Amino acid sequence: MSNLSALLEGSAAQYPTRDALVLGDTRLSYAQVNGAANQVANYLVAQGIGPGDKVALTCPNLPFFPIVYYGILKAGATVVPLNVLLKAREVAYHLADSDAQAYFCFEGTPDLPMAQEGAAAFEQTPGCEHLIVITADPAAPSPVEGASTLGAAMTDQLPTFDTHQASDDDTAVILYTSGTTGQPKGAELTHANMTSNALVGKALFKADAESPDTYLCVLPLFHSFGQTVIQNGAFAFGGTVVLLPRFEAQAALGLMLKEQVTFFAGVPTMYWALLGSLDDSVDVGSIAKNLRVAAAGGSALPGEVHKAFAERFGVTILEGYGLSETSPVASFSVFGEEPRVGSVGVPIPDVQMRLINSDWSEVDRSSDPDAVGEIAIKGPNIMKGYYDRPEATTEAIHDGWFRSGDLGRKDADGYYFIVDRSKDMIIRGGYNVYPREIEEILMTHPAVSLAAVIGVPHESLGEEIKAFVIPEKGAQVTSEELVAWGKEQFAAFKYPRQVEIVPDLPMTATGKILKRELD
Repeated sequence: MSNLSALLEGSAAQYPTRDALVLGDTRLSYAQVNGAANQVANYLVAQGIGPGDKVALTCPNLPFFPIVYYGILKAGATVVPLNVLLKAREVAYHLADSDAQAYFCFEGTPDLPMAQEGAAAFEQTPGCEHLIVITADPAAPSPVEGASTLGAAMTDQLPTFDTHQASDDDTAVILYTSGTTGQPKGAELTHANMTSNALVGKALFKADAESPDTYLCVLPLFHSFGQTVIQNGAFAFGGTVVLLPRFEAQAALGLMLKEQVTFFAGVPTMYWALLGSLDDSVDVGSIAKNLRVAAAGGSALPGEVHKAFAERFGVTILEGYGLSETSPVASFSVFGEEPRVGSVGVPIPDVQMRLINSDWSEVDRSSDPDAVGEIAIKGPNIMKGYYDRPEATTEAIHDGWFRSGDLGRKDADGYYFIVDRSKDMIIRGGYNVYPREIEEILMTHPAVSLAAVIGVPHESLGEEIKAFVIPEKGAQVTSEELVAWGKEQFAAFKYPRQVEIVPDLPMTATGKILKRELD
């Protein structure tokens, strides 16, 4: 019986005055963060929200995110973190699909009006009863008429709370992911799933509360990587999280120097950007002196980046692998060992991995040690299932094993290498994009008859999204018009930047589009 919020509470009890969160000149101690989370929990209980209820959260990397996140958990409710770039249509889908009863949404900025999108989504979701707008200034009025603010909600709430004692199998977080079916599915991650994955930092990174790390948080906290490895991983061992709401290489380097950052985690494009921003004005030596751990995930890290980062910063980047459904970490490079470029390491403690065939049988590697199979994972990190989708859950999990949809191979020492993705997923700048969803929405445009979406190589983002569109007979539409239209329909990381108008698409005899012939 343990609530995921115990990670915060334990550190608050042992190190109450230690910095937990840093944003610019704002520094919040563990006692302050825990007290604020207790106020959120008290507010939720006063609204009748408790164990089993779902509460959605849209917030960038600001102190409000962990405060609301742990407050929801303390009340026994389930956190549903949402991507801050989602548009109203997308937010409404997630609110309805998760059965969210309350929704905390940051006010946003002029170029990213989160509250405007969130309020529109809230109005479309009758089952969601409470909208709480998070304002940068807690004393500011709500920018959404009729909605409460987080500042008002916390007013008069006690900074103490009797945390709900969750069972290991209770759902702590629902993280949305997608597959070839297009519509996002909610992966139900239990308190035991998330807690075990956070605590593995001791084995993976030699985390030690007596010599705490300072983590630079550039990965979005709504995403599983940032949420587990940075936020929960840091709080589990009394670390300090330095928040950077939007990744910019120069700003990140400046914070690494100023805050003496010891732990950096990012997607490969972030490492690429850091290296590209080094010049005579950057005190690389001082940054390198403090940096102890560099972790990467999300997509393959180029060998040249590995080499250049080790030369400039004196640290070997550790590569890991996982999915939202695995809380997320499943494998990682071994701390202190030379990197095996292209490898995602070995299974983390208490987790098993193997290569399987389509019928779940294990791939026979006796005659071919480099045989490729689909990666399957088993352990305390595997999700309970997809929320309200028993058939999808049965398809994904068999006898405790989760099939990843990723194809891989294993070397003689047990190190895994990702070969390809059996799903059509595109990874653009570390964000997962699923072509089926983009295709379905594109085909709602009156001038579009058929669409096929693929990822094409991009120097800094890894992949860019490209759509091939067959127009409706007699319709007049330009590539530029469809790009602009897509920008209104999709989150910024999703919409196709490239659209090619074509008379037809290559297909098989059965009518399946041959995407491998598109480029």
